[in-house]
Amino acid sequence: MTPGSNIPLSAARVVVDVAAPVRLDVSGLLLTGDGKVRSDDDFIFYNQPSGPGVTYRSGGGTAPDAIVVDTTAVPPGIEKIVVTASPDAAGQTFQGIEPTATLRGADDHSVLATFTPPQLGAETALVIMEIYLRNGAWKARAVGQGYANGLAGIATDFGVTVEEPAPAAPPAPQVAAPPMPAAPPAPPAAPPGTGKVNLDKGRVSLQKNQTVSLVKGGRPLLSQVRMGLGWEPAYGGRDIDLDASVIAYGPQRNHLDSCYFGKLTILNGAIKHSGDNLTGEGGGDDEVIVVDLGCIPQEATGLVFTVNSFSGQKFTEVAKAYCRLVDAATDEELVRFDLTGAEPQTGVLMAKLIRQFSGEWEMTAIGDFVKARTVRNMVKPGAQAL
Repeated sequence: MTPGSNIPLSAARVVVDVAAPVRLDVSGLLLTGDGKVRSDDDFIFYNQPSGPGVTYRSGGGTAPDAIVVDTTAVPPGIEKIVVTASPDAAGQTFQGIEPTATLRGADDHSVLATFTPPQLGAETALVIMEIYLRNGAWKARAVGQGYANGLAGIATDFGVTVEEPAPAAPPAPQVAAPPMPAAPPAPPAAPPGTGKVNLDKGRVSLQKNQTVSLVKGGRPLLSQVRMGLGWEPAYGGRDIDLDASVIAYGPQRNHLDSCYFGKLTILNGAIKHSGDNLTGEGGGDDEVIVVDLGCIPQEATGLVFTVNSFSGQKFTEVAKAYCRLVDAATDEELVRFDLTGAEPQTGVLMAKLIRQFSGEWEMTAIGDFVKARTVRNMVKPGAQAL
């Protein structure tokens, strides 16, 4: 499976185990239609190994830990069971570790699917797979959403109470949650590679690899947004003609379409391009791409925003390259990513918008330089960046 892909369940009872070169803690959460647990009792892990229709199974250190789901015993109102994993060693990230989730029939042990999340780094916990109810039928979806603040970040995201540990040696847990530090409120800006922030505190200034959830007050931002991209010639240099584009992908990282100066509208008008800027001179955005998040078709799950130099000028000749996300209704700047440093390349992957399994969108700053002079040549590196 690949991120976002799904399959129907061919068995009523299934097991999801998660294997890696290191010991992992695996847990499950029972979620209602609003994506939250009903109470802390819906958090199933080694200290609370059973719940209605969901059971934690220890591998004893010699086999992977697993979550067993009996869909016939899942109570009414529960629409999703998410399976999470985190390294057992405190502070260890998934850098260099490739966890693999295997979905099996619980009764005959047949393998139904496997999933290895790509491109992991600073994450210390993952939502790796979900079992969900859709139109009366149970399905499984590969997720691979990472958190840099451990299982505490996942737990609090889904409504589980996690208390602050005492300043002395860690005592026994006071609530049904793993012995881990609580996640403090995420600041508007954080060190590179840290976990999600949201828009509740206003404008967010992203650093490379940082992600912002396009949610305000717990509600998805499903209005029109503008992605403005801008640049200036480097310190009195010649005019520079760069081209901003957005590439749309499906759940298998398959290329759906590209919006650029030669094709100003894609996805039935959900994405529109302002047209080409030939110099980069002047203040403000050089090129603007309007995205109606609420009208993006379901088959489009990822958007990658790129800038490339058709004329062959390198980004070492560019100053102040940036991208910013603006609320089209209020003209309020929501997110900004200033590209620091440059490489002698002709293309850069600026940012990506990814539709999450919960339906909300997240923006991640990329800032990776590639050898590509046209949007066509950006399609493959864009897919690899998802």
